[in-house]
Amino acid sequence: MPEGHLIHRHADEQHAALSGRVVRAASPQGRFDPRPYDGRAVTGVEAVGKHLLYHVDGAPAIHVHLGMRGLFLRHADPSAAPKPGTRLRLATDEVAYDLIAPIQCEPLGPQALAALRASLGPDPLRRDAARSEAVERLTAFRGPVGAAVLDQGVWAGIGNAWRAELLFLTGLHPAARGIGPDAAARLWETATAYMPLGRDAGQVISDPDAPDERWVYKRERCRRCGAAVRTWQLASRTAYACPVDQPG
Repeated sequence: MPEGHLIHRHADEQHAALSGRVVRAASPQGRFDPRPYDGRAVTGVEAVGKHLLYHVDGAPAIHVHLGMRGLFLRHADPSAAPKPGTRLRLATDEVAYDLIAPIQCEPLGPQALAALRASLGPDPLRRDAARSEAVERLTAFRGPVGAAVLDQGVWAGIGNAWRAELLFLTGLHPAARGIGPDAAARLWETATAYMPLGRDAGQVISDPDAPDERWVYKRERCRRCGAAVRTWQLASRTAYACPVDQPG
């Protein structure tokens, strides 16, 4: 599933291409009603965690969650024919974006939109995210920190790759419980420092000097010390930890 850095990358690109422009909206697949959006101006595209929101003048917001299989196709020629499975096409005179196989693509009125926002924790990639709230939510979580950071109601946008690398960078074991405010703040600061690098590069970046490498994620040995990386299931995903750099 695309993690928050990729969703923000989609949002930034599409905001630049669509915001302030009248769009032609279509659903070749037929599973979304494009009529409330066709011929109206997009006023903004934003990401909140792993969720994309399209704001359109005079219409409900469009909420998209890509899930495991969802993707976007960008067409520099907006007259290019969409694939039959396209759930939603938004096109201007310069570009078209086709949304394929999302788990969610739905209109959201103001109440439903407010409920979605309220269900999510602070997003390390958003400027309006408060460090104090992030620390409070993380320290209040009753389970392991490795489960907390995957809970989108605690922090929004972090998936398994970022979990592994951010916990390594802060020296926290995924199974650690009851972490204090200082450790929570250190983890938040690490997330806000590294996730923008991932957004800009289009991939998880946990070492700017070796952007294609990871410290422990999907590695047999820790890239820092060479110790065998431990793996186990935590919050229904594979957790990774170095026994030396992340003592449990």
